[in-house]
Amino acid sequence: MAAAYLHSILNARGQQQNVSIELVESPDIPRISVGEATVPSIRHLLSVIGIDEIEFMRATDASFKQSIKYVNWVHNNNTFYHHPFTSMRVQPVDFAGINWLKSDRSIPFMDTCSTQPLICEWGLAPKVIKPGASTPLKYAYHMNAQKFADYLRDISVARGVTHTRANIGEVKTAANGHIQSVALDNGQSVQADLYVDCTGFKALLMEKTLAEPFVSLSQYLLCDRAVTMHVPYDTHYPGMVRPYTTATAMSNGWIWDIPMANQRSVGYVHASQFISKEAAERELRAYQGPNTENLSPRFVDFKVGHRKRHWVNNCIAIGLSGGFIEPLESTGLFLADMGAVMLAEHFPHSADDMTVLAERYNRLMSNRYYEILDFINMHYCLTQRTDTAFWQAVQQPEHINPRLQAKLDYWKHKPPSPSDFEDQMLPGMDHAARFNGRVITDTAGLWNHESYECILYGMHFAADHYRQKFGNTGKPVSMNQEILMRLKAARQGLPPHAIWLEQRAGKAMYQTAYTPHGWVA
Repeated sequence: MAAAYLHSILNARGQQQNVSIELVESPDIPRISVGEATVPSIRHLLSVIGIDEIEFMRATDASFKQSIKYVNWVHNNNTFYHHPFTSMRVQPVDFAGINWLKSDRSIPFMDTCSTQPLICEWGLAPKVIKPGASTPLKYAYHMNAQKFADYLRDISVARGVTHTRANIGEVKTAANGHIQSVALDNGQSVQADLYVDCTGFKALLMEKTLAEPFVSLSQYLLCDRAVTMHVPYDTHYPGMVRPYTTATAMSNGWIWDIPMANQRSVGYVHASQFISKEAAERELRAYQGPNTENLSPRFVDFKVGHRKRHWVNNCIAIGLSGGFIEPLESTGLFLADMGAVMLAEHFPHSADDMTVLAERYNRLMSNRYYEILDFINMHYCLTQRTDTAFWQAVQQPEHINPRLQAKLDYWKHKPPSPSDFEDQMLPGMDHAARFNGRVITDTAGLWNHESYECILYGMHFAADHYRQKFGNTGKPVSMNQEILMRLKAARQGLPPHAIWLEQRAGKAMYQTAYTPHGWVA
């Protein structure tokens, strides 16, 4: 992703040669290959690189993603809510939240301001089949990340990026701490002005060479391991392809369910201090249903947090080498995407620029990690589940980020609004996260007040408090008439997701051989 994006920006997709880019990839270290869910910003990256959507979807077994469906997060009773990408609010003053709080709340909040929860439940694609037709719905993708890497590699190499398959050996540094050269096991030595560390959790340059500290966030996010499986449609096709990601809360974490064009990727993100590997695997197989004996699991250990600085001297950490926060809101590829986008914007055209640009880059990236921490932490601490020690623990004050707690306290006085994200130094943030002595402010780079309201009201945040504050008139929820009109049009005009994929993206037609847990064929 970094090589393809930087080459497209800095070298005009190979039409110019302003910067020489060499990507060194180990032939021996396997990639972390799971199905990936993305956020809509991925479409910017594809557009800049100049990638045709249909070609991309065919190459990566991609499907559409319009929402995340959260199941069992409030109570362990199969209830759910959606966090969709498209919202329809009355602007510039948005009273959707407060109006819903004053109503009888008989309709889920997001159904009052978005068509996508129902469009998702109906299993419809976000686009019509006719080529070139526009859609008012925002969407992202589910994809095979390993095929995506190969696809971007082939595009980049064809346009002039050098791709070297070798393992990294000795890394030499200069007296000023800058990386001077990287020796490879093929006998070559790579010398560059700028080094981008994309070596994953190993962080060969940023950690092992430059010793940049890792800031752990495990106090607030207790999950540290995942067990994953691929579920092929050849033997386990459920009869449809959901146009959304499902996140189902389990006994000691949650399971992602990512539907691609040829298979589903399921993974149980869990806390190792509360559940063993064997028990986690059994729970994942029980979620999937019977006949999983031939499906091999894979365990991935991870640490939650980020580098204190992402740009040190002449080295920038992008992706897992820079940090990781569990993928509950599909931020894995987003952080790699943003790292590349920010580097292109802050690219140093001389050595004299690096110090100033690095300082700003580090602040922006740290902001995003703290923004994501708050948002993911919120899903856990608002639960009302007490059925296991894990769900009891995540609600304890010591596991709630103080910045998030200040937000929640403030939003008991008024619902979230756009101004909260102009300068988010809200009351009670004396102990806010700091970077180089300065307060980290969340400026809604990824989520705004609409997204926060979606999670807050989907998880019944301060429901009794709001009833006392705003009253409970029993007045029915007021529905936006335009939403009703668009739902009617969607029902008539949008095709089933699987049909769109078959007719436009080359998805194979599978026999419905098996109906796993939670699916209706």
